Amino acid sequence: MPTVKRDTYTPDSLLSVAVRVFNERGYDGTSMEHLSKAAGISKSSIYHHVKGKEELLRRAISRALDSLFAVLEEQPAREGRAVEQLEHVARRTVEVLITELPYVTLLLRVRGNTDTEVWAMARRREFDQRVAALVKQAAADGDLRSDVDARLATRLLFGMINSIAEWYRPDRAPGNGAGGGTSAEVAEAVVRTAFAGLRTH
Repeated sequence: MPTVKRDTYTPDSLLSVAVRVFNERGYDGTSMEHLSKAAGISKSSIYHHVKGKEELLRRAISRALDSLFAVLEEQPAREGRAVEQLEHVARRTVEVLITELPYVTLLLRVRGNTDTEVWAMARRREFDQRVAALVKQAAADGDLRSDVDARLATRLLFGMINSIAEWYRPDRAPGNGAGGGTSAEVAEAVVRTAFAGLRTH
């Protein structure tokens, strides 16, 4: 496992290393000793900046959640027809997932075993509920199929989006098979595929 050199250590690099280790070993399977070795610093140096690994988890998950909720505040997500807002949210969520891939991957893997994970899951539900409201409104407007339950449609849409975290590899160039492509290309493919089955026109 590569380490961060001591002379380049910063709180941000520590967080980056922690996220990588959490994703590789699982949060429950990661000890402060693992983080210390991966970061190339002593445990006391880590404790100088954070109370423990759960604070690192919360900082990492907050970064992912803040980026996702910011999408809902963007102008195209708040104006126009609900279906257009929904398409914008779907497209931008893919882009955020790819840009913040390690952090969103960690968010998607939380299971509610700690207070931080319970909090994160509640925030994820809030995000899903806001998107489901857009789905419901778009169906009421006649722009989405009314025979598909809004919550089910939301789960299917975000099931597709969230699966990107399992197969997308940023080091693979477009045209080299599964795992390649820019965030914009992947986002456009998701929107076209999903909304071809959801839109009424």
